[in-house]
This record gives sequence, C-alpha cells and structure tokens, in this order.
Amino acid sequence: MEEKTSLFKKSGFQTLIASVLCAILGILLGFIILFFMNPGHAAEGMFAILRNFFKYANNKTNLLYYLGSTLVKSVPVVLCAEAILFAYKTGLFNIGCAGQYTVGIIASLYTGIALEWNWFLCILAAIAAGALWGCICGFFKAYCNVNEVIAGIMLNWIALYICNIILGNKKVMNTTKSETYNVSKNSLLPTFLSNLFGNNTYVTIAVPLTIIVAIVILWVLNKTTFGYELKATGHSKDAAKYAGMNAKRNIILSLVISGAIAGLAAGLYYLTGIEHYKIASSVPGMGFSGIAVAFLGGLHPIGAIFAGLFVEYITLGGQYLNTNYYNPQVADLMIAIIIYLCGFVLFFKTIMNKPTNKLGLKPGEDQANKDAADKTAHKKEV
Repeated sequence: MEEKTSLFKKSGFQTLIASVLCAILGILLGFIILFFMNPGHAAEGMFAILRNFFKYANNKTNLLYYLGSTLVKSVPVVLCAEAILFAYKTGLFNIGCAGQYTVGIIASLYTGIALEWNWFLCILAAIAAGALWGCICGFFKAYCNVNEVIAGIMLNWIALYICNIILGNKKVMNTTKSETYNVSKNSLLPTFLSNLFGNNTYVTIAVPLTIIVAIVILWVLNKTTFGYELKATGHSKDAAKYAGMNAKRNIILSLVISGAIAGLAAGLYYLTGIEHYKIASSVPGMGFSGIAVAFLGGLHPIGAIFAGLFVEYITLGGQYLNTNYYNPQVADLMIAIIIYLCGFVLFFKTIMNKPTNKLGLKPGEDQANKDAADKTAHKKEV
C-alpha cells in the first residue's frame, strides 16, 4: 500500500506557497522603496495601493463598479498568460505574444470601427490575426530552425509599426487626439451581468469567456491525445518524430494556438469599449506582463487567472498613490518589481525541495520509507 504524499510535497501546494511568497516579497520591497523616498508617508502610500477601489466600501454601487472594471482589465493579461503558458507547456517560449496581441488589436478595432462588423466576426478576425502571426513564427522555427524568441521579438516590432499605420487611418482614428474612435455599437461585446457590477456596461461576456478558455486549455493539455503530442514534441522533437508524430506540424500548431489566444485577448478587451488605442512607440506591455503572470500562476491555466487578477489589482492600485508625496512613476516601479519577482516562483519551489534532495530522497518519499529500503538492501547484500 503506497504512502500518501504529504501536502507540503505536492507540486500544486508548493506552487501556491511560492506564488504567495513572491507576492509578499514584492509588496515588502515596494514598501521599502516608499520608505526611503518618504518615510513619513510610506505606510499610508502602501495602504492606498493595497486598498485600491475598496476605498469606496461605504458606497456599494461604486465598489461593485470598480470591481467590474478590474475584472475587465484583467482579461487581456490573463489571456496573454494563457497563451504563453500553452506554448511553454509545449516546449516553446512565445515572447512574440506581444506582437500577436498587437495584430489582434488591428483586426478587432479596424473591423469594429471602419467596417462595423458584428462583434462575433470581429472576435474571429482578432483570433485569425493572432493565429497568423503565431504561424509565421512557428514556420521559421520548424522549417528554418530560427529560435522562436528571436523571431518573436522581430515580429513584435513589425506588428507595432503595422498597427500604427493601419489604425492611424482617418476612418479609424481621431488624428487630432491620436486615438481611435469609439467602437460601433454593433461591434461591442454583449454585456454580462452588468447589473451586478453597478450597471458597469464594460462588464461583458469577455469575463466568462476568459474562464472558459482557461478550462479548455487545461483539458486539451492534460486530457487529449492532441495535447500529449504537442507536449511530447516540445520535450524532444527527435523522439516525437521517431514515435510517428509530425514534429514540424506540432511546432507550428502550438504557436498558432498560442497566437490565437493572444489575438483573442486583444479582441475581448478593446471590443468592450473600455479603452481606445493610441499611437505608440513601444510594443504593448500586455504580452510581457503575461510572462510574469504565467509563472506567478505556476504555469497552470487556472492559477494564471488568480495571478492576473492580483497583478492587475496592484497595477490599478498604484493610481491611488498620493502624488503630493511620491512621483507617479513610483507606482510603476513597484509594479515592475512585483512583476519581476513573479518569475521566481520556480526558484522558490526548488528551494522548498532542496532539504528533501539533500537527504537523498526521491519525490514523494519520506525518511522512514528510505530507512526501511536501506535496511532491506543491506540484508540482501549480507
């Protein structure tokens, strides 16, 4: 009869603990920064960031409204994290997620403003654009042996410049303000339980769709033959080829699916009407924030949802920092530190496993079982 693995040795529990440690450490470092800049108001500043929209606790309508807005703004970073972890699980590092997200912006806003398509068609256009951009990266990886990181970075900038050119069109953008017009009513996503969030019309079907996408990814990767083949190809292309799998096809499909999810992220965000696109000189940070969120969530589709909510909550909380005492960019610096520390989840998991490894134990084996095995082996030798 097998011994049950202790809770502390379970991978899921270790990931949870490591993620919480990263978050706490990030908050502590943020407090230290505030303290050195203005000791007298450090505690007040940190409290304002952590409290966020809960400052409206006495006004239920405002509280629910801002909660709804936070959920909406979490959608793109969560889906970008899902796109990145999907590729990572199949052995690919999709740093081109930012570019795939950008072409998703192009497709969703151009079809939603200039062409005034139905919202469903706009979403399909965004998915197709992201998938195409991922396919290009996958093709270079599979057939030209170009590292997906290099290809992804180059495609990110190409996507940005194309985005500025296409969305800079007078049909789409108010050139005076350098921002896009409002999305047509026909192209806006249907609202979803907006009455529960203080009549926040920005709360749309994007929220439940994000959860559904995470569940589908979890199912595909762990419960399907297709997901197994993608992961097998990522672990060893030669072994997968020997087993009869089409390695090149699987590499391309992995990045196509990852790109489609990133394109979907852009569509589900901008078609809520909560934000306009403005001419930018740098690639949208959403794709890069998704990397940190994916690792903070333990590279688990469901964990990425909670990690994305946390990162977005802290990001929006920075807006409540009193600028009379602190430069507004201090909040961005703190957020950057927290996001940076998100990448240390795997490091903390390694630290938690070190005491066990020093004793020479195998995963899931306790000291008593090891001692018994050693005694049996000794008797056999005698």
